[in-house]
This record gives sequence, structure tokens and C-alpha cells, in this order.
Amino acid sequence: MASVTYEHVTKRFGDVVAVNDLNVHIPDKEFLVFVGPSVCGKTTSLRLLAGLEEVTEGNIYIGDRLVNDVPPKDRDIAMVFQSYALYPHMTVYDNMAFGLKLRKTPKKEIDRRVHESAKILGIENLLDRKPKQLSGGQRQRVAVGRAIVREPQVFLMDEPLSNLDAKLRVQARAEISKLHLRLGTTFIYVTHDQMEAMTMGTRIAVMKDGLLQQIDSPQVIYDHPSNVFVAGFIGSPSMNFIDAKIIEQDGKVAVDCTDFVLEVPEDRAATYRPYIGKEVIFGIRPEDTHDAEYTPSGIKKAEVETKVDVTELMGSEVIVYLVTENLQFLGRFDPRTSARVGDKMTVAFNMDRMHIFDKETEMAIR
Repeated sequence: MASVTYEHVTKRFGDVVAVNDLNVHIPDKEFLVFVGPSVCGKTTSLRLLAGLEEVTEGNIYIGDRLVNDVPPKDRDIAMVFQSYALYPHMTVYDNMAFGLKLRKTPKKEIDRRVHESAKILGIENLLDRKPKQLSGGQRQRVAVGRAIVREPQVFLMDEPLSNLDAKLRVQARAEISKLHLRLGTTFIYVTHDQMEAMTMGTRIAVMKDGLLQQIDSPQVIYDHPSNVFVAGFIGSPSMNFIDAKIIEQDGKVAVDCTDFVLEVPEDRAATYRPYIGKEVIFGIRPEDTHDAEYTPSGIKKAEVETKVDVTELMGSEVIVYLVTENLQFLGRFDPRTSARVGDKMTVAFNMDRMHIFDKETEMAIR
């Protein structure tokens, strides 16, 4: 088992900077998820580690070994691709064993590893089948099994669940998380799906335009996003953003959102007082925007008069699109809400969970 370190790693394709000065240390046995939109540099970061792309600048270490010039086959890593890349003419057994045969691993050892991995993944009864006889979920397990038999120091996974349907993705997420705990190996996982990142990662590295935006535990990134991009990318539905100004009202610090003014909780007023008179971005998540009739107890709330534009009943909650004279935002309401399209209603923001971002830099003000 081994740690992984990206030290000032940059990758350029001509004039395009795909990864820009990436500095990340991934301790042994951690499950790190690179997440971000398309063309953000997450897959390139993984391919650089695998040796499938050459580093333009900087160094990559696996454990204490510098691997910049080490061929992929000698890096002691195993990779699971989005397409699974199974050989169609081979059985499941032969697909899983192929890499070991190339390394001239003894037959007995190959047999032990394949059957042990198949047992872990629940595919023992599929070893004689060929890929075309398998479902998407079964193929995904075979691809993971092929990586497990290698017994590598580091597992790399590049969007391995993207070809599965929604129900299978949920099951596969849990299986991969359990597999990480069982194997006790370093996992590095790439996805564009923030739900996968939040549910699977020990830590999440959020990327945009080749730059690392924030790296921390899922809960810290959700509770304390470093900037507007991270705040909007993590969480579903996305955080509400409203252009606003910090003002002083009756001696207290408040946020002027044009259509309404929100008083800042006393314990956070000192943080924002230096910004009085400045334009900012006010952020509040839909789950912190409540039907005033069903506001959770014990929160510092600010009530606002709105109108219901659209409702989406989800069973356990109701997503409500709300409008004021100049603004639109979302709420995630208690299913008991009586909100109906066209209704005027009072909503309550949980001001303990508010976010303020600098208008110019889009960085969080803390």
C-alpha cells in the first residue's frame, strides 16, 4: 500500500493547460475523489498518475518513489476505465487473469487471486461467461475484479459507474465503498457526479479549468465551500445565489438583497462588518430555505414574502421554485407544505447556514 503525491504538477497540450500546478498529498488507504465538470483536469490528473500522459512540469510520487519516468506497467497501479475495456472473446476468468498471465504469475496463484476476487464481488458464478452475456452491472464488477487481482498499491477509477442506470449506480457506489474498506488500499476516483463524490470519498478534490479549487472532507466542503464555484457545484439542487450588499440597519449588520433585507446573526456580524457598503453574493442552500409553517426549531431564521412559481413533489420533500419582484430561488420544503403554484407564502431562511462571497473574487468571506 502507498501514498500518492502530486508536487506542482502541470500538464499542457500545446497552448492548453489541462492541469495547472496541482499540489495534493493522498495518504495511504485514503479514498480521494476528483470531481468537477467536463474539461476540468480530473481525468488528466488520473492519467498522469497512471503514466498514460507525460508530466509537463512537477513530480508525481507513489510512496517515496518518483514515477515521472516509470512505465505504466511498473507503477504498481490498477485502473478501471469508464468503458470497462473487457476482451469480448475471453471469459470472465480469462479477462481477470490476463494481466497476471502477462506477468508470468504462477497458475496456482492466478487461480487463487481470481477466485478470491470473484468471491469478494459476488461473480463466482459468472467466471465461464463472456462479456456479451453480462449485464452492465456485472461487467462493471468484472472490470473492478480485474484490477483487484493485481493487488496494486493504488486503485485508479475513471468514472466507472457512468454507464450504469440510476438504481445500479446507487448499488455500485455502496459496493465500491465497502471494497475500499475491505482491501485497505489507496483509491483515487474520478467523477463528474457530485453525489458519488459526497457519498464515497474520504476527501473530495474539486477542480475547475485545471485548477484545484478546494480539497477537504465531503462535509467540510458542503458546509464551508471556498468559493462560488464549489458552493454551486456541490449540493443538489444547487445553492441559491443572490447579488446583494452588506449594510448597517438599526446598528446591526444586514444583507440587502433588493427585494428584502436579512439581518445577519449576531455571532457572525463581526465577520461581515468590514464589508458594510460593499457588494457581495448572498448564498443559501434550498434545504435551508423552508416553508415558514414548518421551520425546524432552534434556528436563527429570517422570513421573506414570496410567490410560488413551480412545485416538484418528490415524496419525501417538495422542491419549490419561488419568486419575488426581481429574484428567483429554490426551497426544499417539508412534504406537509400546502404550497401551490400561484400562492403567496412566507419562507424562512436558516441564517445559521447563510454564505457570503466577495463579489469580485467570488471567494467565501469567513
